[in-house]
Amino acid sequence: MRRAFTAILVLGLAAGCQKKDPAEAGAAAEKRGTSENPWLIGMSQSNLGEPWRVQMNADIERSAKQHPNVRVIFKDAQNDSLTQRAQVEELIAQKIDLLIISPKETAPLTPPVAEAYQKKIPVIVLDREVGGDQYTAFIGADNHKIGREAGKLAREWLGPKGAIVELKGLMTSSPGQDRHAGFREGFALGRHPESKVVFEADMQWLEPNARKEMESALAANKHIDLVYAHNDPGAHGAYLAAKQAGREKEMKFIGIDALPHEGVAYVKQGILDATFAYPTGGEQAVTMALSILKGEKVPKRVTLGTRLYTKENVDQGGVEIP
Repeated sequence: MRRAFTAILVLGLAAGCQKKDPAEAGAAAEKRGTSENPWLIGMSQSNLGEPWRVQMNADIERSAKQHPNVRVIFKDAQNDSLTQRAQVEELIAQKIDLLIISPKETAPLTPPVAEAYQKKIPVIVLDREVGGDQYTAFIGADNHKIGREAGKLAREWLGPKGAIVELKGLMTSSPGQDRHAGFREGFALGRHPESKVVFEADMQWLEPNARKEMESALAANKHIDLVYAHNDPGAHGAYLAAKQAGREKEMKFIGIDALPHEGVAYVKQGILDATFAYPTGGEQAVTMALSILKGEKVPKRVTLGTRLYTKENVDQGGVEIP
């Protein structure tokens, strides 16, 4: 009996040794990237007051739904950098696997992005830049190029002489700065002294602000040849102000974004004279996120293309800007 009991005990111990370590079993259970336990992606959006940003979130959500091994947690900073910073810290605390962020401003959002990156959380920055290189990848269109092309178009329309209103996006953001500098370079304002910006204001990407600023521009200037707004809502707000004053026909309107239901529709309706496409990058961000989470290498920067829509080409889908 003693020998039999000893044999059973030895066999039991051997079987016990073959069992997985509890820590290893727990790690296997916690492994993400399956439909049962999907990767968690945090999406930090600067605000949802702009139709373009609503579209960005929709593009991300639609793309993510095609992959059952991914779940996206959306945060809306409501146009406040401190709120966005706190939300990024909250996402980090939620143990996300990857962060996608479209920051409101460069300087305030650089530290939390760097913090996530230093904690080995991959970070994809969309649309607006952060400082330094403490992030995994940046996806966005060339705002300086878009601004430059808008400036060239304005010069083509006006010639060497014209009164211009510039309604700027948030000038503490990289797109606002680049669209401003690019436009002036493309128009070559310094070489055309008879052309000048007679009014400029930061409307922070918001249509109500743009409309209010345009009312001030109209009051201060008896004649305006062209309005260049850093986005289509800004251009539309300017048009509405000019129309209310009975002056919309004296000037041309250029915007940026070219959403089908917004900028492109405005061109078809004759409200805007031109708009330049500014892709959201939402779909590309999800594709890149999956590559990163699978351990694949991705480029540090991805530059998206643009298209120009005018009344002459809008029905053909615009023209690509090389």
